[in-house]
Amino acid sequence: MGRVREVVTGARRIVVKVGSSSLTTAAGGIDEQRLDTLVDTLGGLTGEGREVVLVSSGAIAAGLAPLHLPRRPRDLATQQAAAAVGQGLLMARYTAGFARHGLTVAQVLLTVDDVTRRSHYRNAYRTLRKLLDLGALPIVNENDTVATEEIRFGDNDRLAALVAALVDADLLVLLSDVDALYTGNPADPSARMIPLVRGDSDLEGIAIGSAGRSGVGTGGMVTKVEAARIATGFGIPVVLTAAPLAGRVLAGDEVGTLFEAAASRPAARLFWLAHATAPRGRLHLDAGAVTAVVARRKSLLPAGITAVDGSFAAGDPVDLVDAGSGTPVARGLVNYDAVELPALLGRSTPELAAALGPGYEREVVHRDDLVLL
Repeated sequence: MGRVREVVTGARRIVVKVGSSSLTTAAGGIDEQRLDTLVDTLGGLTGEGREVVLVSSGAIAAGLAPLHLPRRPRDLATQQAAAAVGQGLLMARYTAGFARHGLTVAQVLLTVDDVTRRSHYRNAYRTLRKLLDLGALPIVNENDTVATEEIRFGDNDRLAALVAALVDADLLVLLSDVDALYTGNPADPSARMIPLVRGDSDLEGIAIGSAGRSGVGTGGMVTKVEAARIATGFGIPVVLTAAPLAGRVLAGDEVGTLFEAAASRPAARLFWLAHATAPRGRLHLDAGAVTAVVARRKSLLPAGITAVDGSFAAGDPVDLVDAGSGTPVARGLVNYDAVELPALLGRSTPELAAALGPGYEREVVHRDDLVLL
């Protein structure tokens, strides 16, 4: 075993994400043998004193066969109906499987709102931490039955990265139907497996496909690489491999692709702001304000804002956009609401304080509440 893989064998708290295609048959329905193999692998980890959080897709796919649906539905209502049936079947199988290892499982269904709103995010954090403290094995999935088309994760890869950060995991394992990241389509004989990714520079020039093989899931390699970027940016190493190789990966064998973690991790609050928030509006910045925020890392003042879009309250996340290019350059927590802010645009803080009172000397977005994108 190479020293690089010691981050895997030394991990004590592990988040494992498994996709629909690794748990279900092509026609829909739970593949009991595949699921039991995964359960036995993860149950063995807990027997070694390691903690596991499982992020499991598969609810919609598991509901297809019982509802006599020939393929994954395209409309949201039928997807939600399938999820309502499939989630119960999936959890019943997990409950029985992990019981063989003396483990109690806990269902945790999250919506985008549960991670994009700071108060909900903190509550999810407390719940997951308490479950681990009590010796339970949390099984997390997006709440497909109630999520709307406009506000949903769409796949569980990003959700898994956010959960890994929530529980302060030592390792994130992304399981799929592909055994590793390749330089091209894995079906192409000229494509080479990439065993180690140290940073974005290692991915330059690589054609990362966007679709999986099975047709029962929503995630592809693009979402997995993005999830790896999110998690490694928080200081959590990531391994990407096929579900049947999970046991070998967790034993430290050099299979799959390992994404090395960043040397330092950001404050949890700034990580949440960068990766877990949905902006409620957009503030358009002139060139001087863009330079101040991006190059000089200064707070955003009213004088540098040219326009305001969206409906937001004070304290909500907003994107800071270069008015010239239309490109978001930062995200921050705004100190004014969308009704009050337009009247302040282009005016200096001393002018505002003189006209409206000392409370208007404050920044629109303080530099401590701001992350660059």
